[in-house]
Amino acid sequence: MTSPITISSISLTIEDCESVILVPTIAVTEPGYIKTLTVKGTAHAKHEFHAMAQMAYFQFQDEELESVETDTPLTVASETEKIEISDGMVLHRNLTGEFSVIFHVGENRKKLLEAAYRYCTRWVRLDI
Repeated sequence: MTSPITISSISLTIEDCESVILVPTIAVTEPGYIKTLTVKGTAHAKHEFHAMAQMAYFQFQDEELESVETDTPLTVASETEKIEISDGMVLHRNLTGEFSVIFHVGENRKKLLEAAYRYCTRWVRLDI
């Protein structure tokens, strides 16, 4: 397995991410801006992203979603990419399988989670 993905900002560092979904605010209306990163093999990656987005959306609806807020840009770095996201949300799963969400302050959480869920659902269905 390659090195874990890191999410960092001025006040936050998460160094053990296995998979990440980045959803900038613009993705609510234009889903092409959603990005995904994983350290796992790519064969089943889209199914993992779908499961992450679905679980986050359903947990949000049930008021069980764990999340963190930030008011600073986040940098998401893997071995091959470094992406800065200054609005929206970052959904991530760590190496032990737990996941959480980082929202930028003032964002419409429901809309961002819906955008991620729709995007990942369509992505999986295109291959079925």
